[in-house]
Amino acid sequence: MKSWVKNGILFLVGGSIYVLIEIVYRGWSHWSMFLLGGICFLALGYINRFLSWDTPFILQMLIGAAIITALELLTGYIVNIRLGWHVWDYSRVPLNLCSQICLPASIVWYFLSGIGIYLDDWLRWKFFDEDKPHYKIL
Repeated sequence: MKSWVKNGILFLVGGSIYVLIEIVYRGWSHWSMFLLGGICFLALGYINRFLSWDTPFILQMLIGAAIITALELLTGYIVNIRLGWHVWDYSRVPLNLCSQICLPASIVWYFLSGIGIYLDDWLRWKFFDEDKPHYKIL
């Protein structure tokens, strides 16, 4: 299957899941979060494209959380600070940076990235005939 079609499908899955998480957690979302979610999901999927399957899963999760946090900071700078859309505000959350990212959210991203990495690998295996996922925990 063409790479751009596969990536498009995975982008749609990731964007949909991200928006769903936001709706469940805070009751609403914004279309920009769909774009951010799709990009984050693709980024999680590329962890196992660049690193070997022997990379400990907990390290993959840490890398995933760092990627998502960085993408949230970039997106927050664009949509909240530059464009003034006020999509989210972490100013009341401890250990925040510019009200756009915070340590508690990054910890949540650590655990959700594990689910995202596994889901991406499973989808690639089941629907796109890629390698069967296998992980080294530590």
